[in-house]
Amino acid sequence: MRRRSRTTLLIAAIVIALLGALAWLRQKAPPEVARLLPESDGIVYINFEPLRAAMQFDQHPVQHDAGYQHFIDATGFVFERDLHQAAISMHHMQNPHGPNGPVAYSEVFAGRFDHKRLTAWLEANSESREPYADRTIYILHSQGRTVRIVMLGYDMVAVSNTPTAEQIHAIVDRYRTAALPFSGSSVLSDYYSQVPALSIAWGIGRISLPFWSQGGPRVFGVTLPLDADTAFIASVRFIGTLRLRVEEIAPSQADAAATTNALQSMLGLLSAAMTSVQNNPQSKDYRALINSATVTQHDSRTVLTATVPLDLVKQFASGTQ
Repeated sequence: MRRRSRTTLLIAAIVIALLGALAWLRQKAPPEVARLLPESDGIVYINFEPLRAAMQFDQHPVQHDAGYQHFIDATGFVFERDLHQAAISMHHMQNPHGPNGPVAYSEVFAGRFDHKRLTAWLEANSESREPYADRTIYILHSQGRTVRIVMLGYDMVAVSNTPTAEQIHAIVDRYRTAALPFSGSSVLSDYYSQVPALSIAWGIGRISLPFWSQGGPRVFGVTLPLDADTAFIASVRFIGTLRLRVEEIAPSQADAAATTNALQSMLGLLSAAMTSVQNNPQSKDYRALINSATVTQHDSRTVLTATVPLDLVKQFASGTQ
């Protein structure tokens, strides 16, 4: 009887330890919307809830274009009010002049959805449907691209405009195993551990990829000396203020030095330009952003940090910038 009791206690202890380990892994794991994304060149994640609570931009009216307003009227989904989290993966296209341009996207959105109204909208606007793993993938065409949409759960929707259905299928497959905290793409495995804790938004991988459609990223007419394969770890933390941090992982110290010098020169030009428009009330937030920015080099990495004024974010959210 004692031996049976010891065995029972041992089994219970093992189960508790496993559950504790699983809970710890889930706490350390990337957000679920990011883990569901397929293999890609880069990922961008945004948690809108802290921003919404801090700035209450969901309480201020935003002008919508006619197409999006029609979507709101039909589905009841309002971005400023109902979207909680978004994760976007970027896929490099071999033919940059094709319908997708240089980059295609796969996205997972978490929020508050009216499934009945959203389903009705998809039924009315989709051109075809594909049954896959007990889900219905709705297929639409927009601006020459094929757009696939699937409702994963009561609070989650996935969208992909890649040329094939492989990516949307991968999202559905990952959703079916979402309880496993170690699941996720190779981009997450390579870079997510370097994202600063408490970041409400971040981007990892080749997040500069979209800018290479015109030869490279340009800021106020200045082309930054970045290779198309350069990896980045960008993050935004809310610690009373919004702290922006962008880290370039360069191929060599010389490449990092070139980026550092270019960014420092660019900040100098921007600071001088902002001085000439001091009478513009909206320019004070841009001046504060630029004046707070610093660029440093650590071996083969270049790090830019800055404080983003909340009023500037409110301007972008309301479309008044």
